[in-house]
Amino acid sequence: MDTFNLLLQGFGTAFTLANLLWALFGCALGTAVGVLPGIGPATTVAMLLPITAKVDITASMIFFAGIYYGAMYGGSTTSILLNTPGETASMVTAMEGNKMAKSGRAGQALATAAIGSFVAGSIATVVVTLFAPVVADYAVKLGPPEYFLLMVLAFTTVSAVLGKSTVRGLTALFIGLAVGLIGMDQISGQPRYTGGKPEFLDGIEIVLVAVGLFAVAEVLHAVLFEGKVKETQNKLSRVHMDRRDWRRSIPAWLRGTAIGAPFGCIPAGGTEIPTFLSYATEKKLAKGEDQAEFGTTGAIEGVAGPEAANNATVTTALIPLLTLGIPTSNTTAILLGAFQNYGIQPGPQLFATSAALVWALIASLYIGNLMLLVLNLPLVGMWVKLLKIPKPQLYAGILIFATVGAYGMRQSTFDLFLLYVIGAIGVVMRRFDFPTAPVVVGMILGPLAEAQLRNAMSIGENKWTVFIDRPVSIVLLIVIAAVLVLPRVLKKRAA
Repeated sequence: MDTFNLLLQGFGTAFTLANLLWALFGCALGTAVGVLPGIGPATTVAMLLPITAKVDITASMIFFAGIYYGAMYGGSTTSILLNTPGETASMVTAMEGNKMAKSGRAGQALATAAIGSFVAGSIATVVVTLFAPVVADYAVKLGPPEYFLLMVLAFTTVSAVLGKSTVRGLTALFIGLAVGLIGMDQISGQPRYTGGKPEFLDGIEIVLVAVGLFAVAEVLHAVLFEGKVKETQNKLSRVHMDRRDWRRSIPAWLRGTAIGAPFGCIPAGGTEIPTFLSYATEKKLAKGEDQAEFGTTGAIEGVAGPEAANNATVTTALIPLLTLGIPTSNTTAILLGAFQNYGIQPGPQLFATSAALVWALIASLYIGNLMLLVLNLPLVGMWVKLLKIPKPQLYAGILIFATVGAYGMRQSTFDLFLLYVIGAIGVVMRRFDFPTAPVVVGMILGPLAEAQLRNAMSIGENKWTVFIDRPVSIVLLIVIAAVLVLPRVLKKRAA
C-alpha cells in the first residue's frame, strides 16, 4: 500500500504542466534521435547535460528519461522503412521489418512496433514500481561466470538468425568477434590489432558497423548488382493491423517482455542479447505459413517480439541505476552523471533520501509510454509515405543520413572512410550469402564476453570448474547444451 501511495504522489508531481511539457519534449526529441542513425540517446543526453545547471532536477530527469525510451522506439522506424538501424537495438527489427515494408506491410510493422513498445514499456514499468529493490538484490548476486555464460547463450541462439548456412553464419560471427578485439585491451590497456593507426585505439564504433553493413551495403548492392535503380516505388497497403496480425503479435509482445525485463536488471546487460533471444524464440515457435514468412516476406512476430524485448530491457535498466547506482548502458551511465551533477548518488538509500524524485520519475515512465503511443500511432501513415519517395532519391537520402550520422559521432573523416569500407565488405557478404547480423552480434558481445571470461578465471584461480560451482551457471550450461543439441535431435527424429 505504501508503494501505491508513493506512486500516487509521484503522479501528482509528474502531472504538473511544466513536467508534462518536459516529458512530451523528451519523447518527441527521443523519437527523432532514434530515427537518425548514428546519434543515439547517449550522445543527445550528453549534449544536453548542461541544462542540469538551470533546470529543476525532477524536470530534467523526466526530460532525459523521455529521450531515453523515445529513442528506443524511434530506431524502429528507419529500421523498418529504410533498413537503417538508428540504434544497434533496432538491428533485429530491421531483419523482418524491412522485408515487411518491401512486401507492402510497412504500416503493420510500424503499428506492431509502436503498440509492442507501449505494452512492454508499461509492463516493465510495473515491474520497476513493484520489484525494483527485490530484483536488483537478486541481479547483483550474479557474477562473471554467469555473465559469460549469458554471452555464450546469445552466441548459440544467434544460430536462429544465421541464414541458410551454419558455416557461413559462424564465419560472420567470428568476423564480428575479431573486429571487437580491435582497440585497447580492457584489462592490460595494451593496444591490439590497431595496425599502428591511432584511430583504432578506441575500437570501431558499433553503430558505424551496423549502418555500414545494413544501410550502405544495401544501397551499394542495389546500385551495383540489381541494375540501374528503377523509378518504381515500394508497394503500399493499409496501415492498420488485422485480426491475424493481432493474434500473432500479442503473444510475441508478451514473450518479448518476459525475455527483456530480466536483462534490464542485470548490471552487465544491454538490449542486444534479449532482442536476439526474442527473435530466435519467435522463429523457433512459428509454424507452417507463419514460419515461411521469416526471411522472405517478413514475419510480424520478428518485429513484435524484439521491439517488446528492447523496450522492456530499456525500462527495467532503471532498476540497477536507481537502487544500486550501477548503469547498464551508455545512456544510463550519462543519467548517473546527471544525478551526480545535482549532488545525488543513486543507490540503496535513494528511495529513502529522494523519494519524491524517484517516484515522480517512475510515474513519468507511465506517462511517457502513453505519450509515445499517442505520438507515434497517428504518424504511422505519415512514416509509410516515406516509401513513396522514388528509389534513386531514397537511396541518396539513406547515404546522406548514414554519412552525416557516421561523421557526427566523432567528427572524424577516418570514420567516413571506414563506413564505406564496411559497406563494401557488406556488399561482398551479400553476394556470397553471408549473413551480416552475426558480425554486429559478435562485435558487441565479444569484448563483454572476453572481459567476463577473464574475470571469471581470475576469481576461480584459472580453474574451469568456476563455471559449474553455482546453480545459475549450471542452469545456463544446460540451456546452452539444449540449444545446440535439441534442434538437431528433433530434426533427425523428424527425418
